[in-house]
Amino acid sequence: MRMQKPLCFVIMGFGKKTDPSNGITYDLNKTYQNIIKPTVIRAGYECIRADEIKDSGLIDRSMYALLMYADLVIADITTYNPNAVYELGIRHAVRPYSTIILKEREGKIPFDIDHTRIFKYSHLGEDIGVDESERCKQELITLIDSISKAKEIDSPLYTYIKGITPPILTKEEYLEIINELAKQEKYIFALVEKAKEAMIINDFVTASKYWEKANTQVSNEPYFIQQKALCVYKSKKPTENLALIDALKIIGELDPDGNTNDPETLGISGAIYKQLWHLNRDNEYLERAIKYYGKCYNIRNDYYTGENYALCLSLKESIEKNEEEMIFAKVLAKNVRNEIIRTLSDVVNSENFDTRVDKKWIVATLSHCYFAIGDLKSYKEYEDLFLNENPLDWEKDTYYNNNNILKKIIKE
Repeated sequence: MRMQKPLCFVIMGFGKKTDPSNGITYDLNKTYQNIIKPTVIRAGYECIRADEIKDSGLIDRSMYALLMYADLVIADITTYNPNAVYELGIRHAVRPYSTIILKEREGKIPFDIDHTRIFKYSHLGEDIGVDESERCKQELITLIDSISKAKEIDSPLYTYIKGITPPILTKEEYLEIINELAKQEKYIFALVEKAKEAMIINDFVTASKYWEKANTQVSNEPYFIQQKALCVYKSKKPTENLALIDALKIIGELDPDGNTNDPETLGISGAIYKQLWHLNRDNEYLERAIKYYGKCYNIRNDYYTGENYALCLSLKESIEKNEEEMIFAKVLAKNVRNEIIRTLSDVVNSENFDTRVDKKWIVATLSHCYFAIGDLKSYKEYEDLFLNENPLDWEKDTYYNNNNILKKIIKE
């Protein structure tokens, strides 16, 4: 008879989340896929992430059961996802040991957790470097092995309050809860994976339907709303213009005109308005694209948003009739591009540049920036580097489309 594997329950945010303490956005799915899941499986555990069994935004019987019953819980508190922090508190209350806390190295640690040992890792934002992933996997599996053998108390409650007894969940009740889960046909994680799969093959209509279903189950999750808006915008159905208007209504649920500092919300809003301007040539659309891209760039300071911000400013320069406004847009666009060049030049010269998953887009952005400021030698050098990365057809189309827009602006 084959022995059952021990169970590891992972509690964390999912998708792209922004840390409120430093404004940096992290793709938490990369943390799970590149570090946590492969390490847990290698250590001999079954691995379940919290969103894989949630049927709503509320914690339910299955969540409580897994927090009590799991042989190991790993809690990633990066960006201080409230559900993850709350579930960590429950775990510490019901289990004296076998809990590991992870957090990205940057940002503040809440006072109540600051005294607890935390496994820290370095995140690039959109992804995690190969070297860092390997380091974390090696150190994390050592930690898991140590915790599995030692069973030392790691809960602050059981550390400071002596003599209390952990609550008990009978195996019969646990199996009843698991059987209820097994009978259900749809989980949030399955909807999300289906949506991502559809996006990979550019079936944005199907993807938007899956994001809608996920959003129906967890109505307060911004990530689902953002992805739905993005897919509706890219679907171009029933027409490209109507798709963009529909996408604006969806992203409007996150109040981009209010006090939001979420760079994903702002970036998607900017992209929608930029495309509306290309279709309609209504200059108010361009002004709004500049507004959202500018706010997003000031928060995130990433090259992708910066390039779009600079491109919209250059478009404004090319159509602006007021000379002072035209000069202001021109100077600001040049300053943004020079800032991007300085930042990305350091990245290109770093030791881990060749392992960056976004290498092709870094060199493509540098090519565009150099072309826009008139350094044609560097422009051609980085264009060749981009083409040497063997980009897909749609990636080349994206590159040349932006290039043609720049050429038209400069010609005018």
